[in-house]
Amino acid sequence: MTPSQQSRFRGCLLGGAVGDALGAPVEFLSRHEIQSRFGSGGIRDFAGAYDRVGAITDDTQMTLFTAEGILRAAVRFENKGICHIPSVVHHSYMRWLKTQGETVTNRTIPVEMDGWLIGLNALWSRRSPGITCLSSLRQARHLGDVAHNDSKGCGGVMRVAPVGLVAKTDGAFGLATQVAALTHGHPSGSLSAGFLACLIRRVVNGASLDDAMNATKEILRAERDHEEVLEAVESAERYAATQDLNALRDGRLGEGWIAEEALSIALYCAFLFRDFEDAVIEAVNHSGDSDSTGAITGNICGALYGVESIPDRWLGQLELRSEITEIADDLAALDTGVFDASSEIAWQRYPGH
Repeated sequence: MTPSQQSRFRGCLLGGAVGDALGAPVEFLSRHEIQSRFGSGGIRDFAGAYDRVGAITDDTQMTLFTAEGILRAAVRFENKGICHIPSVVHHSYMRWLKTQGETVTNRTIPVEMDGWLIGLNALWSRRSPGITCLSSLRQARHLGDVAHNDSKGCGGVMRVAPVGLVAKTDGAFGLATQVAALTHGHPSGSLSAGFLACLIRRVVNGASLDDAMNATKEILRAERDHEEVLEAVESAERYAATQDLNALRDGRLGEGWIAEEALSIALYCAFLFRDFEDAVIEAVNHSGDSDSTGAITGNICGALYGVESIPDRWLGQLELRSEITEIADDLAALDTGVFDASSEIAWQRYPGH
């Protein structure tokens, strides 16, 4: 059965959070260490991390603030008639920065602590945030400015799934690259994010994974400095097509700490297994950034197969499950045009300053 749009939206965000939570306990372990701790099959169910089972990390935290920024941008545009979406998302990231106990260096940047998302206690917990994300946000001079660094860490790509859910098909790639470039200045850091968002947009529109992949590669090829990301994407396709089960396990796809590797690993797992549970389990059982690769794989597979494909045993223990579902539904409402951005309720939830 073809998933409904609401199911795809919920699947994408909840799937990303599930992959994040599954990978969280083993993020800094080698594959050998994972097997020593959890058995030869590796980690296959949630384990303790951050003082609970099913805990999300900074990956899901920042994904939620990306979603919030998009919704706040919609409210701002409806009420003020003008909006630069990356700047509004940047403001949401500044709010996330405050939840991490950090101080914005430029005191002239306004950081309003309003709306409902900021009140969630789990978002005020420091969950191994990326150094580049923290430093870029601390040093920002103006909202919407790109980062002045040469980083291509995966902190840009792991948070942009909401862009793919709601952006226009022909605008998802560009908007996601702008959002990623707020913290990561290397082309591969932002182009990987553009690729993921564009792929998700096509999947949500009903394209198969293969068709979405081919269409997104064509867009990527038109971008400057695309070669590194294209090579990583095509490596994932090639290894999956030959059913090479060791390409991730022996490190040929990298470890996922950098953007194009995290994207490549997620695509490989999604293509190889064509099943949410198997793909996400494979995505976290390697030496490297297990929570980020799990999160991106969960985003893709959740969008493909819908929320029904996510095992109940994982959803039942997932931190912030109901709140993630709520934001997914708000994004779905925005995408279908039924989100009333002019209402007082919308302003209270997502103030469009």
